[in-house]
Amino acid sequence: MKSVLVWDVPTRLFHWLLAASFVGAWVTAESDEWLPVHTFLGYLMFALIGFRAIWGLIGGRYARFSSFAYSPGEGVTYLSQAIEGCAPRHIGHNPAGAQAIFLLLGLGLLTALSGLFVQGGEEQQGMVAGWLGYGLGKVVKEGHEFFALLMLLVVLVHAAGVIFESWLHRENLARAMVTGQKQAKEGTPASHPHDLVGAVVLMAVVAFGMWWFAYALEEPLEGMAGHDDDAGETAHVAFVGGSLPSNAQWNDECGSCHLAFQPWLLPARSWQSLMAQQNQHFGEDLALEPATVSGLLAFAETHSAEKGMTEAAWKIGRSVPDGATPLRMTETAYWQKKHREIDTADWQKPQVKSRSNCVACHQDAEAGTYEDGAMRLPK
Repeated sequence: MKSVLVWDVPTRLFHWLLAASFVGAWVTAESDEWLPVHTFLGYLMFALIGFRAIWGLIGGRYARFSSFAYSPGEGVTYLSQAIEGCAPRHIGHNPAGAQAIFLLLGLGLLTALSGLFVQGGEEQQGMVAGWLGYGLGKVVKEGHEFFALLMLLVVLVHAAGVIFESWLHRENLARAMVTGQKQAKEGTPASHPHDLVGAVVLMAVVAFGMWWFAYALEEPLEGMAGHDDDAGETAHVAFVGGSLPSNAQWNDECGSCHLAFQPWLLPARSWQSLMAQQNQHFGEDLALEPATVSGLLAFAETHSAEKGMTEAAWKIGRSVPDGATPLRMTETAYWQKKHREIDTADWQKPQVKSRSNCVACHQDAEAGTYEDGAMRLPK
């Protein structure tokens, strides 16, 4: 027996990068604040699988798909032999492991692609922004979560198989995927060592993705004049949607006392009710001229929540029951759902004080985009 190079450098890099990106994407899936990172990891998975598809054709001996193109029947036979304790040892992927590899690549591709369309539909951002509406984007999200769950199950089964086979054949398969070396009989062909180009290309893809996410993709938030983040610099956020309508009269009249809450945060009937009783506006008389009321109402009705101009607008509109007329966005079911996990201590911080003080946490509140990645709880 001698030590033989089985897993070339690009294959090992791909393996651990894909594992890390999947774990990272799973951990950040439920966090609005970490959604940009989750999305970036999805893009990275997509690029990694694309690289593996190419490397499976031109890579080292044991990295090529042709070296482990076993049929499903062969995989079942191998599993039966493994359970009986008489499965033959394979230098490369065994038949059952090969099935897991192909499943992981396929599910990873479906998960990444569906996530791309979730971002384009539900967030109206990314490479396919606007291809789907918010409603269809929400449906695709359910498929995205289903594919991710299936992938997690296959990952767990694959890990269990690695542990079992390591015990069965008395070798550390996980370590082999780190060193690339396995013990084999004299004369066993090794994977070709000329894999430097593949490794460089793979790391260049990863480095470019990190640069794209950290610098090229990030944009200064519109409407952020005078508002700095905790580091004292103008806030930059990745995956920012398109610009939204603005109205000088609205900003002047509504912004003279508080944040000029955008029309898409409430249904049209709510703005109609607010304008109709503007002389009793939460205990104050706005004393607006009829022409001013007319102008403000026209802007509000044109861009109300029903128009679905943003993800938040679409979800607010759907959360308000027919016939209900909330006068504050904090009264809508969507707002309450999104803020239910915020601690009481956070609401009582001197930078917040009020549930209507959106700018305390949403760096893009003045722009009205309310991007997930632009939310920061004050320290």
